[in-house]
Amino acid sequence: MAFNRRSKNITQGVSRSPNRSMYYAMGYEKADFDKPMVGIANGHSTITPCNSGLQKLADIAIKTIKDSGGNPQVFGTPTISDGMSMGTEGMKYSLISREVIADCIETAVNGQWMDGVLVIGGCDKNMPGGMIAMLRTNVPSIYVYGGTIKPGNWKGKDLTIVSAFEAVGEFTAGRMSQDDFDGIERNACPSSGSCGGMYTANTMSSSFEALGLALPYSSTMANPDDEKVGSAAESARVLIEAIKKDLKPRDIVTRKAIENAVAVIMATGGSTNAVLHFLAIAHAAEIEWTIDDFERMRKKVPVICDLKPSGKYVATDLHKAGGIPQVMKVLLDAGMLHGDCMTITGQTVAEALADIPSVPRADQDVIHTIDKALYAQGHLAILKGNLSPEGCVAKITGLKNPVITGPARVFDDEYTAMDAIMANKIVAGDVLVMRYLGPKGGPGMPEMLAPTSALVGQGLGESVGLITDGRFSGGTWGMVVGHISPEAFVGGLIGLVEEGDSVTIDSRQLLIQLNVSEEEIARRRANWKQPAPRYTRGVLAKYAALASSASKGAVTG
Repeated sequence: MAFNRRSKNITQGVSRSPNRSMYYAMGYEKADFDKPMVGIANGHSTITPCNSGLQKLADIAIKTIKDSGGNPQVFGTPTISDGMSMGTEGMKYSLISREVIADCIETAVNGQWMDGVLVIGGCDKNMPGGMIAMLRTNVPSIYVYGGTIKPGNWKGKDLTIVSAFEAVGEFTAGRMSQDDFDGIERNACPSSGSCGGMYTANTMSSSFEALGLALPYSSTMANPDDEKVGSAAESARVLIEAIKKDLKPRDIVTRKAIENAVAVIMATGGSTNAVLHFLAIAHAAEIEWTIDDFERMRKKVPVICDLKPSGKYVATDLHKAGGIPQVMKVLLDAGMLHGDCMTITGQTVAEALADIPSVPRADQDVIHTIDKALYAQGHLAILKGNLSPEGCVAKITGLKNPVITGPARVFDDEYTAMDAIMANKIVAGDVLVMRYLGPKGGPGMPEMLAPTSALVGQGLGESVGLITDGRFSGGTWGMVVGHISPEAFVGGLIGLVEEGDSVTIDSRQLLIQLNVSEEEIARRRANWKQPAPRYTRGVLAKYAALASSASKGAVTG
């Protein structure tokens, strides 16, 4: 196997190179320079349970790459735990970490001129950050998801991390005992692995499987299970074959492949964050894809999986029911997937799904057939109106009535809004307006899981609206609209809303509207002044200066 990328570019045809001396220091032999140098971007850390179980996957990948004739080169990538940083200033680093991870992997792969890369990650931004880097570098690549956590349990009820956040609202509202609150907090996360519902991590892993850059079934395996290690080993073997064939990410990630990924996101009821991340992924791949394409896909793909946060089951249940291959086969037979798209294994989507039954097993009710879909159309609606002419995102499944018009309760940060919720100052019919939380204004678009979960816990999830230029956790549900663009910090209309203004959220008409006259809006706009940036140094300041609108993926370049 020729060591093509490095030998052609570093040695420039010279039979001996001083660059090799440093490899000899690491135990390389002369024959190793004819082998591919394969990067392993290892997201292992003890910061979060999402990533604490990744080292065993890196270890088996190292061994398998060596056994398969490659030279593994391991380097680290950082992570931020969304669940741990939620509700703190640390949450502002979450989305920024997507860009940092992408930059880290691009820097190592291109700086060391690697012939391929296997990316291992667990927490939410590991996936899009890794995928962006894979598409930027465009060397043969594969994604290895660290795996989901198993559900917790308290008094016979399955739990996820969102259970703990919702318990705060229930306890505060007097609807939960101290014993139950403590029990849920202690038992919500029983092992290593990423948050268990169809939240952001599992949404992105599932979409990468559909995209063709992760192995079948790998996206719903549990981190503690042996099959996750076996899948990582197989991923390494598949990557070596892709390097031999020079099968690269941009050969696989096409506009049709992104449609396949988004179809699976809609079918599984995935996270609103997927909109932001696939805009960024398409940007990295230089593929034409806009926020309106999500609405186009929503109208043609039903929700066929009953998964949290708006449904009953978690990722391990989906795995037992047939996993993403079963979901994809249902969609393929219905004409909702492109079967001719290539995958990293060298098979097309149709070839990979050839042996999957057309009808899900009768002994499960996680995956439904098209004729028994939970919702006839997808759940991630793109709303527009004077409050968000560029478009914003609402998750509309699980709601009895996805329409509200009410008085605005205006907050310029998350903390004062949370104080008002916990003090029972928000009542049914209100519309919370949480602003200056966008890519530039936050900066970093922090997620609003704490306030949305508190509202759900207080029994207000369907009767109070919440709009923000920030983001939501994949675990959020309710009458919520995020990614409002343009954001308040750059003069978006959300920055001109005043306490008591009438605001309409109408997911049926795809409308988000401030019910104030144009004359009054013009008067307010004339008096508006951009606030000083919250950070002037460091990575937060850099991101604020470079980030695009959320409607374009909040990318930095």
